[in-house]
Amino acid sequence: MARRTRQSFNKRKKEQARQQKQLDKRAKRLEIKERRDEPPPPTAGDPDLEGIVPGPQPAPPWLEDGARRDR
Repeated sequence: MARRTRQSFNKRKKEQARQQKQLDKRAKRLEIKERRDEPPPPTAGDPDLEGIVPGPQPAPPWLEDGARRDR
């Protein structure tokens, strides 16, 4: 009968670990949800992309005179 006490002690220890894991997961989910609701921090941007506007880009200088070279 002494073994039953040991088994229930291990069972209680296992149950406490499971409950703690659930609490940790719940806290992590709340943290992620709060972070998702916040607007993203402003970024300086990529210096290589500064000044580029979406859409058609101006023609390169060698095509500005209207003469196209076909290959």
